[in-house]
Amino acid sequence: MSVQRPTTSARELPTELDSPRAKLVYLYLRDGAASIDDLQTDLEVKKITLYSILRTLRERELVEKQGGRFAVA
Repeated sequence: MSVQRPTTSARELPTELDSPRAKLVYLYLRDGAASIDDLQTDLEVKKITLYSILRTLRERELVEKQGGRFAVA
């Protein structure tokens, strides 16, 4: 028996994302992997905030860390 993770269409956001900034980071990463510096520069969000958002996204298994870069799981 295999277990399948729920998927979202290209236009949908995961329903568990409440924070506008978490949604922003998720949408940004949907286009490809990015470093924390890329996120900070392009989204103009402080690193401390990004670390918190990324931790939450990783805990929910929506984002994974690959080396020094983050990408949608």
